Parts: sequence; structure tokens; C-alpha cells
Amino acid sequence: MLLTYARLHRLRLPLVTSFRTSFGTEAYRNALLIEVVGPDTAGWGECVAELEPLYTPEYTDGAVHVITHFLLPRINGSAVEASGLHKLFLPVKGHQMAKASIEAAVLDAECRLNGTSLSARLGGKTDLVPAGVAVGICDSLGALLDTVEGYISQGYGRIKLKIEPGNDIAQVSAVRERFPDVLLQVDANSAYRIGDVRHLAQLDAFGLLLLEQPLPDDDLSGHAELAKRIETPICLDESIGSPSDAHDAILIGACQVINIKPGRVGGYLEAVKIHDLCVHAGIPVWCGGMLETGVGRAGNLALAALPGFTLAGDLSASDRYFHQDVTDAFVLEDGHIRVPMGPGIGVTPLRDRVAQFTVSTQTIALSSS
Repeated sequence: MLLTYARLHRLRLPLVTSFRTSFGTEAYRNALLIEVVGPDTAGWGECVAELEPLYTPEYTDGAVHVITHFLLPRINGSAVEASGLHKLFLPVKGHQMAKASIEAAVLDAECRLNGTSLSARLGGKTDLVPAGVAVGICDSLGALLDTVEGYISQGYGRIKLKIEPGNDIAQVSAVRERFPDVLLQVDANSAYRIGDVRHLAQLDAFGLLLLEQPLPDDDLSGHAELAKRIETPICLDESIGSPSDAHDAILIGACQVINIKPGRVGGYLEAVKIHDLCVHAGIPVWCGGMLETGVGRAGNLALAALPGFTLAGDLSASDRYFHQDVTDAFVLEDGHIRVPMGPGIGVTPLRDRVAQFTVSTQTIALSSS
């Protein structure tokens, strides 16, 4: 498949409510969409890097630089297919989110050209996936309980609470007391250390599905030790950047669950490899979110349709985050979100919406003709 040009769209979308985690608060989604265009097809992908290098070392300006100066030039003027991008980009160290965004756009274009859905291309087996919702750190217990109650009333069957030291045990206890039957999990975003094991063990009383990424991403041995000393299953997120990371974590017992984020692991095809490895090892997986627009959300839904995704992911309806999305809205259907089954990612960005939220665009020629 030949590509003529790529266009980077930088957007700024206001969030319905600010979203606070242990590493910061976001009031806007500063999105980076990549559009690739060829003579016979076109496709879209989303780079999930954030403005600042707080969640991972990657950040938006760096991703733009790597995409334009190191990744796109490697495909300039050459026929390309999605399955060959990982090898083509391998000499460029790291920058998984930048690589993933190009792969997503190429996959979309490739599938549209072939008339197949991304879900079918990846191996999806269902057209409905269970939807979970992530709840940021709130200013008060009352606000937290009201927020959780609102999402449960909307039909979300799984609630994830963001936690940090000083905003953890009391908050989880209050939610569990008010909602004794809800599927509940917590996400620490690396906010604790192995010395906090006794404190974290208090979470065992609340019947949680999992404790996500409690320790720093490079502390696999600490997670393995923690897993031996608490009953709540450990889920790894930031620690898993590749199939080899997942293999090593499983081998040493550092986790009982893995959160697969396509952007974090270098793309959907690498995510499928991790899924397959986890299925073989008997490790349940779920699809995490990065406040994606409808472009990234559509791809994540396609991935979550694979059979190993047995836990509800962070695949909320569009109105969880955005008053207006850049695609037609995804809606909650009895606690589930429908997987787009049209060609490619199954949705197309609405040009007027993209223009409404665009901060800047950049076009990169990919053909010398």
C-alpha cells in the first residue's frame, strides 16, 4: 500500500469534568490524531502521549518530533503494510506511543482498502464489550460517592477508583459500604512503594477485582513481593511496554492481571501478542484507556473484542469525557459498548468537529512523485 502524505492534527477538547490522578489533573484532552492518505485509501490513528512526561517518558511534542523526523521518513516512498511497521521502526528506540499512532492509521487504511473491520483483522469474537468507568480522585467523600452513584445509575457495571497516599483506604471503604455489590478496582499509577505493603494490605477487606500498578513501573521484583503479601490481585499497567515485559512479569509472579494499552505497548499488533501470551498463561487481561477521542476508542473496542479480554476495560461512552467527540458518539447499551464493525476502525472523524477543536495541523509528504 502506497501512501501519499500524512497529516498531524493537534486538538484540544474540553473534558466534561476534570480528571485527577496521582500524577496530575487534566481539564482538557490534548489529542494528537494522525491521518494517512494514499491513492486508494486513507486511515486515522491517535497518539495517546500526554502534554507532559508524567505518566510515561513520552509527551506530545516529543511524539510529533519523532513521528515527523524519524518514523515517517522510514516509510517515505515505499509500499507499506501494518505487519511490517514493527520491524521497520525497531531501530528507533522506545517511543511506543508515536509508533502505535502510525500503525493504527496504517491498519485503518489497510482494512478499509480490504473492506474488513479492524476487529476482524485483530481476531475479535464479539460485537459488544463490557464497559467500565474510571473515577478520578475527588475533593471529598461526598463528591466521590455522588460520582460513583451517577455512573452506576447510567449502567456501568465496573468502577475503577484512582487512589494515592492520603486518598485511598477511607475512600475505597466508603464506596464499598455504599455499593456492596459493584465490581470495584483501584488504580494507584505507581504512587506507592514496597514499604507501604501493610497499608496496601488494608485493601484486602473490600473484595476488589484488582489493585492496578501500585509500585513504580520498573519495580517488577517489588510487585512480585507485594503479590505474595496481599490477597488483592496485582494488575500491571505502566510496567508492561512489550510482550517481553509481560513474559518477565508473569514469570516472576509480579501480577495476576494485565492491563493492555495499545499505545503504551507500541500498537495493536503488539497488543495482540501480549493478549495471546496471557491467554496461554491463564492471565486475564483488559483494555485500558488514555482519555481517547472516538478515533482511539474505536480501535480499543476492536482490540477488546478478542476472547482473552475477560474483564471490563476503561471503554466508557463518549459522554463520560466529552461534550462533543470528533466521531459519532459511542453510547452505553446495558453496560456494554458496541464494537464498530464497518471497514477499518468503523468510524470516520467528522471534519467539522476536527476543525472545531484543531489547534494546528502539519502535512508530511510520503511520496517523491
